[in-house]
Amino acid sequence: MEAKLAAWLPNVVTLKKEFIQSTLETLYMVGVTALIAGILGIILGVLLLVTAPQGILAKPAVYHLLDKGVNICRSIPFVIMIAIIAPVTKWIVGTRIGTTASIVPLVIGIVPFFSRQIQNAILEVDDGLVEAAESMGMSPVEIIFTVYLKEGLPAIIRSSALTIINLIGLTAMAGAIGGGGLGNLAIARGYNRFQNDVTWVATLILLILVFISQLVGNYFIKKTTHE
Repeated sequence: MEAKLAAWLPNVVTLKKEFIQSTLETLYMVGVTALIAGILGIILGVLLLVTAPQGILAKPAVYHLLDKGVNICRSIPFVIMIAIIAPVTKWIVGTRIGTTASIVPLVIGIVPFFSRQIQNAILEVDDGLVEAAESMGMSPVEIIFTVYLKEGLPAIIRSSALTIINLIGLTAMAGAIGGGGLGNLAIARGYNRFQNDVTWVATLILLILVFISQLVGNYFIKKTTHE
């Protein structure tokens, strides 16, 4: 079996440790970014909903400021964003390259996307439930936690799974320009050195990570969906 692998994937066989290290780096970037961006994205998504003109804490000026900011950030291509915020990245982590440095642009790039997904997910909550909560004298904070976030949980999980899949793709892009991970391995060793088997296997691992993320997301969606 090893002989066949060496024949079909000669460069991959010699880069076993690099593949393990790159996979761990990708998981590190995804995990840390998902945690930070998840918290910030939920906060921003809730603010977008409740401060809207028809929201429970209507603040049109605040809403339009947040809305425009999200739209602008989402419109900037990720590669360009990495270059734009490079000074900020260096100020925060002390360097512009590497897996830890990649987390800064990844967070800034994914938060606007996730916040919009959260806003749309919470919008699926029945208005009747919100009205009932208001008639019971619940405060806006109580409505946010007991109605919006609780009743919108399946849609929030669905949005989270979609965001993580998108995030995996962004980590590959960040890696391709010095961020480490599977993207860096695929480009630096696979593409630049014409080692096609390295590129194929790196891509396959990324696809497996996406598949696993989708399976986990579907599992929790089923667990939280009301029968």
